Amino acid sequence: MEALKVDRIAKDFGGVRALRNISFQVELGERLAIIGPNGAGKTTLFNIINGQISPTAGSVYFVGKDITHMPVHRRADLGIARSFQRSSLFPNLTVMSNILLAVQGTRKHRFQMFRSANAYQETFTRAEELLRVWDLWKERDSLADSISYGDQRKLEISLSLASQPKVLLMDEPSCGLTSSETAAVIEKIRGLAKDITVILVAHDMDLVFGVADRIMVLHYGEVVTEGSPEEIQNDAHVKKIYMGAEKSLQHAETA
Repeated sequence: MEALKVDRIAKDFGGVRALRNISFQVELGERLAIIGPNGAGKTTLFNIINGQISPTAGSVYFVGKDITHMPVHRRADLGIARSFQRSSLFPNLTVMSNILLAVQGTRKHRFQMFRSANAYQETFTRAEELLRVWDLWKERDSLADSISYGDQRKLEISLSLASQPKVLLMDEPSCGLTSSETAAVIEKIRGLAKDITVILVAHDMDLVFGVADRIMVLHYGEVVTEGSPEEIQNDAHVKKIYMGAEKSLQHAETA
């Protein structure tokens, strides 16, 4: 079953075309990784799927429904969630308060002033479940800005899971993490329910090859190839793209 479809998406910023004729689809429960050098258009594509910006051309479909011009909050209600590369936590609230706010924000009764005590219990139960799954229960009473960066990243991801999404967009989930922290995140992503479709953008190849069923490569705003991790790993064009990016970086550092 098709969870998400992107059809001939293009995006212009002034005279610059950031994305060109991007088309792909993701099946329910699939893990798709989108990779490419800096400036390839990965974050722009994520922002269009999430509804933060509108495409210049093309359409986005969620389970067959056209959501191209749907605002972010309505996409969230349908079942699209996103974790960000830069943490979007409430730093002066506790870990528990952060997760409670995220869970409460997904409830249909979130604007009701008077409701049964059971509704609150359900919220606390879901919050505890998420914190335990992501090994954050022991930090529940700590302020969000006082826990380690690795734990902040895990909290960011757990917030995106509060809505029990059908599609989870993950933007550089291992950014800034140590090797052991990255390994833990890989294990947690692998352990997500099979009915959650995961689309991630990442530069960390350990994460990409450790999680993805399929990999799509962007370069200068276009899809240059896609395939299984094995196919991408052995693709001469992909190797050339990344070698070229590394050479450009080395030249900039010595200039």
